[in-house]
Amino acid sequence: MKFLMTAAAAAVLVLAAPGAYAGATFDAVKAKGFVQCGVNGSVAGFSAPDSQGVWKGIDVDLCKAIAITMFGDASKLKYTPTTAQQRFTALQSGEVDVLVRNTTQTLTRDASLGLIGAGVNYYDGQGFMVKKSLGVKSAKELNGATVCVQPGTTTELNLADYFRANKMEFRPVVIEKLDEVVGAYAAGRCDVYTTDVSGLAATRATQLGNPDEHVILPEVISKEPLGPMVRQGDDQWLVVVRWALNAMIEAEELGVTSKNVDEMLKSDNPNIKRLLGVTPGMGKHLGVDEKWAYNIIKQVGNYGESFERNVGKESPLKLDRGVNALWTNGGLMYAWPVR
Repeated sequence: MKFLMTAAAAAVLVLAAPGAYAGATFDAVKAKGFVQCGVNGSVAGFSAPDSQGVWKGIDVDLCKAIAITMFGDASKLKYTPTTAQQRFTALQSGEVDVLVRNTTQTLTRDASLGLIGAGVNYYDGQGFMVKKSLGVKSAKELNGATVCVQPGTTTELNLADYFRANKMEFRPVVIEKLDEVVGAYAAGRCDVYTTDVSGLAATRATQLGNPDEHVILPEVISKEPLGPMVRQGDDQWLVVVRWALNAMIEAEELGVTSKNVDEMLKSDNPNIKRLLGVTPGMGKHLGVDEKWAYNIIKQVGNYGESFERNVGKESPLKLDRGVNALWTNGGLMYAWPVR
């Protein structure tokens, strides 16, 4: 009996030990030497190549953070653009290692696709954009409108729910590819374009001839917590993706930036010392280098730096932080403790 109890206790310790959980994707990524990141590829501020072919965006920065966690190098990364309908299949099939594609975390997606959300890197909501010449001031004035929307999205469901709830009718113009949706709206094939407000802002700022000719209506009709997804049952990889994101948020909370991170290595703050690897242990728990978070901050920056550069006041989108501000500033961004 004593032997059995000792064996059982040992088994518990083995199961609780760092790295004891499944690591199929973690091991595969290590073996091939890069992270394959599923992205949108067409939404400015989130993931799109610039005129020189350099990928930029808040989702791109998170892809880089994941690669840096694994390899200490943001270049150990490849991008796979996916459509709204293709994205989950790409992740399920193993075509991509992680999906960072302005994807809403929902119960159905978390519970029925064999996938799981790994955090939220942008809190959004669905809105409507119309040409200013229509004279529409509110979504409540859209009865009978034609609406451009992408299939296979929460947007499509929310649209139907909103019009039904408000006893209005609409005619959908359903187009899969984003560029074609925008083109249809610009050409007048639909009165309204609906998607996440951030996507509307990106389209207005970068894809339409004169942004001032288009207005985003004030109604926000849904909650769209956007974030990375991985396959279920691959816990070690889930933890890596989750903590790459948390490290960026925690760094902003602690005032650690890409510009002062080297100076912060000398800080007496125990939270900063753990985050930057001065006090070892966090990297070991993840199965990566102790400088994983330091490298993320040095090469990419903290969450606030990424936000401002890609979608905030320093970007063409010029979005306010709003609910994406830190919790200490009235927002929803709240990092799990690095300890």
